[in-house]
Amino acid sequence: MPIALITGASSGIGRATAVVLAKAGFSLILTGRRRERLEEVARQLASTPTHLLVFDVRDQAATEAALAGLPTEFADIDVLINNAGNAHGLGPIQEGSVADWDAMLDGNVKGLLYVSRAVLPGMTQRQRGHVINIGSIAGHEAYPNGNVYCASKAAVAMLSKSMRLDLLPHGVRVAEVNPGAVQTEFAQVRFKGDEERAAAVYKGFQPLTAEDVADVIGFMVTRPPHVNIAEVLLLPAAQASTMHFRREG
Repeated sequence: MPIALITGASSGIGRATAVVLAKAGFSLILTGRRRERLEEVARQLASTPTHLLVFDVRDQAATEAALAGLPTEFADIDVLINNAGNAHGLGPIQEGSVADWDAMLDGNVKGLLYVSRAVLPGMTQRQRGHVINIGSIAGHEAYPNGNVYCASKAAVAMLSKSMRLDLLPHGVRVAEVNPGAVQTEFAQVRFKGDEERAAAVYKGFQPLTAEDVADVIGFMVTRPPHVNIAEVLLLPAAQASTMHFRREG
């Protein structure tokens, strides 16, 4: 069975992707910070070989230690889904929280790098592999008060392109999925648990679901080895840009 590693697998897009890839016949390495959530996912996928790793991708030492300690049967990773990330706060740059900035840059950029650095040597040695980085429409179009989050996802976009160049000689495919509005825990985290403000983000239109994004990821990683769907922009039908929505009511 091919092996897929999914970061941020305890909820949202990561969790939905685990379900899709399990159905596609993958063994799974699921990582996240919340063990109880990962164990819930593992129970849901009881018939799928699954290995759980609890660590924070922002912690380089913990990331390296966790991935270096994989059991032999999970060591040869075929697919890496760099999904872990976050958004914190929404305000003008001159009023931004440095703690929020650090959390976004450490999670969205450095976390992706730490995990990739630990996994890619094995892929290049085996001369095969597939990396999918979860970006955002915000990495391609800025919006007011999105400043550092947009910058972090723009970094993911450029890293994806650079990784594709660097890994081309080694037969490793690199792709990026850029969702628009997806209704997950994303907005609740951004607004520090303010559920009313989070719900307002999706008011008046039907957003994407985590399962919508996971279906696309599943399609991408099951293409023949000579095919690489390098970049996907995935929007709800009611969204045309970061700031343009067709809302009803």
